[in-house]
Amino acid sequence: MEQTEYSGAVDVARDYYNSGDADNFYYSIWGGEDIHIGLYRDSEEDIATASRRTVRTMASRLDGLSEDTRVLDMGAGFGGAARWLAQNFGCRVTALNLSEVQNRRDGQMNQEQGLDHLVEVVDASFEDVPRPDGVYDVVWSQDAILHSSNRTRVLDEIRRVLRPGGQVVFTDPMAADNCPSEVLQPILDRIHLEDLGSPGFYQQALGERGFQDRGFDDHTKQLVHHYTRVLQETERREDELRDTVSQEYIDNMKKGLRHWMDGGEKGYLAWGIFSYKLTK
Repeated sequence: MEQTEYSGAVDVARDYYNSGDADNFYYSIWGGEDIHIGLYRDSEEDIATASRRTVRTMASRLDGLSEDTRVLDMGAGFGGAARWLAQNFGCRVTALNLSEVQNRRDGQMNQEQGLDHLVEVVDASFEDVPRPDGVYDVVWSQDAILHSSNRTRVLDEIRRVLRPGGQVVFTDPMAADNCPSEVLQPILDRIHLEDLGSPGFYQQALGERGFQDRGFDDHTKQLVHHYTRVLQETERREDELRDTVSQEYIDNMKKGLRHWMDGGEKGYLAWGIFSYKLTK
């Protein structure tokens, strides 16, 4: 099979998430099966609990989930959302992810939980989904599209693989609309990107592709809360982390988390749940 060339940002993300430091850190600290931003009820809530609440809330934005529903999870991480959808609705889920290291964990957990007959793990990028046109009822993505420097290509792939009437639900850490790009440079340098998406960008781009906007639930405050909780847990468990994660990685992570917190507190960032339906 010919090797597909992805955007440079995607290759950077693959290398990062394939590293032992990143794999061990995210699995240990970020939420286990769910390595995405959580919806917190209080300032001390467990990260994994809040992260799973995001999954449940996103699922509530979708109509008609059942054993007949085919779902594509773009940037599936360790596959927590895919397993939750399979276990609770019987959905058949393609967990597409660019990190082979994360995908091995994903496949192992699918087997351990008896869900490998419903969840298929695919090593690939959301910039070039290895599936035919119109085969999915739902496209799902959590905090992944930011890693592409060609987000319009990702949206084109979403449009291509969805059947008519298909649904999209996703989250993404973004720049606030009309945010001056230079103020986000510390964050962009950290994740090796030139820019971030924004609510306005996604709303316009998806509208141009024939999607009906079913609402954006703005939870930007939760972005700050999540990174604060991750930093707290990193500092609390730092001695334990050193057994599997390098000190250099831990120090860089703490610095990066503070940049995200600062950007959110100053109103430069946005985060929330988008819901769309393909109408044409």
